[in-house]
Amino acid sequence: MPYAPSSVAVARQRLCSDLQEWGVYETAIDDAVLVVSELLSNALRHAHPLPSGQIRVAWRWADEHVEVAVSDGGAATEPRAGRPTLSSLGGRGLGIVEYLATSWGVRHEGEITTVWAVVTAADTVGNGKVSVPEPALRECG
Repeated sequence: MPYAPSSVAVARQRLCSDLQEWGVYETAIDDAVLVVSELLSNALRHAHPLPSGQIRVAWRWADEHVEVAVSDGGAATEPRAGRPTLSSLGGRGLGIVEYLATSWGVRHEGEITTVWAVVTAADTVGNGKVSVPEPALRECG
């Protein structure tokens, strides 16, 4: 995807469409879309583009979870959840990710940094059994 703020809306829309098509539950879709927004916004704000001049966003759905990942050209600092004051205007993005995701982390592959997060996508149906859609994968950028 282009290394530009407009990519956030495009990624959100594509992720939402894919998860709806794959049968993921609305609450999991909402959480995954918010998480990808935060990860992508942070990468655009704090990191460099990939060597191609772009940014990569990917997601997959399997085993009752949606994993989203944003890859960029790295930054001078390591992504970590901040603890902003009540009057701070920013610094809450990875805290939101930490709250919504069952896990998240950072991978480094040469000059590429990938921040990923896993959101639960299972739903309990009326009989108390867990309902899980079929696995799927998508990459943008």
